[in-house]
Amino acid sequence: MQKPECHGDVQLRNRVTGNCDQRASSGAQIKQRTTVQRSKSSSPASSPESAGKLHPRPSDKLNPKTINPFGEQSRAPSAFAAIYSKGGIPCRLVHGSVKHRLQWECPPGSLPFDPLLITLAEGLRETKHPYTFVSKEGFRELLLVQGASEKAVPLLPRLIPVLKATLVHSDDEVFERGLNALVQLSGIVGPSLNDHLKHLLTSLSKRLRDKKFKEPITSALQKLEQHGGSGSLVIIKSKIPTYCSVCC
Repeated sequence: MQKPECHGDVQLRNRVTGNCDQRASSGAQIKQRTTVQRSKSSSPASSPESAGKLHPRPSDKLNPKTINPFGEQSRAPSAFAAIYSKGGIPCRLVHGSVKHRLQWECPPGSLPFDPLLITLAEGLRETKHPYTFVSKEGFRELLLVQGASEKAVPLLPRLIPVLKATLVHSDDEVFERGLNALVQLSGIVGPSLNDHLKHLLTSLSKRLRDKKFKEPITSALQKLEQHGGSGSLVIIKSKIPTYCSVCC
């Protein structure tokens, strides 16, 4: 027969059990707090990199289109950017207090136009610095060298599709660079551009519908006519009937 427990034994056992329960509950609370603290400390939002993404620096707004050579690029670099980064363009950008300039590794007149002139024309579609400046200024300076006409004319069949791509680009600044490059090229090659002119005029005709481009396109067409002679006027009028000749 089991011996009945006395009242003192029951109270002692309850106190011991209660202390055990309290220690177990306190241990669980401490473990829970430790887990929460660890999760907060390991949260990506607390890291410096994440903080920079959530709170951009004021300097990021100064030149949002400048390429960041130290940042992770979401897309693969363009062909022009890849060539430039590998030193394939024989010039470098020199930052000035008033304006930038290019410094060539050797005189531009000694450089072959093939494929350099075409590569610079492809760079006109870039939208980030320094590629935009290097391509625009490099194209212009290369066409200023002595004998540029003889070097550029054989490249027209390959240059025209590249320039056409800039004229149909959705970025207004890319279009403007392409338009200026076309005028520069026409001033060098003259009437030799007439055979390729029709491939470019359709794009210019569509942009004429935008009022902000009416004046620069009209000015460009007049220069194309001046450089191309009477033959260019016939071609321009066939694609843009509303064009008024500079000779009128």
